[in-house]
Amino acid sequence: MTSILPSRRFPFPRHGRAIGRWLAAWACLAAGLMASPAWADFRLCNNTASRVGIALGYKDNDGWATEGWWNVAPRSCETLLKGTLVARYYYIYAIDYDRGGEWSGQAFMCSRDKEFTIRGTEDCLARGYDRTGFFEVDTGEQRSWTVQLTESGEKSIQPPPGLPGLPNPGSIIPPGPQPPRK
Repeated sequence: MTSILPSRRFPFPRHGRAIGRWLAAWACLAAGLMASPAWADFRLCNNTASRVGIALGYKDNDGWATEGWWNVAPRSCETLLKGTLVARYYYIYAIDYDRGGEWSGQAFMCSRDKEFTIRGTEDCLARGYDRTGFFEVDTGEQRSWTVQLTESGEKSIQPPPGLPGLPNPGSIIPPGPQPPRK
């Protein structure tokens, strides 16, 4: 007659269960971190029905820089800069590809029609670049920020509970696109 001994999954049942619980907790935490939004990024959300092109200006340790173009699909968001923000002020210029118009401002920086990274904001035309008006975004020295682009007269986003009518913290909603320049 054969005896049947209970099988053991781990040589030390107490330690095995503790390790199993620890691994399960760690896996849940890792999955949660991967699914959650980034802790520190500069993002832009296109809350319009059009595709938009984005150019970004900022000052870092090496001085002023402008970069473009990010193409952002309708009703979607894009991370423009990853990691903790290095400046308080950022500058955005956006073009509505489908309907025309732009989001612009009075902070003039260099840009061009093709993909670019340009150092410095002086003498744009003399250096072969366009002189473009960007609008200013004051992040208040936050670690992360989201800009919400909307169409003229459109309500942009749902306010967080308890703050009716205000944009989410860490975001700015510039006015809708202006008619194309002539």
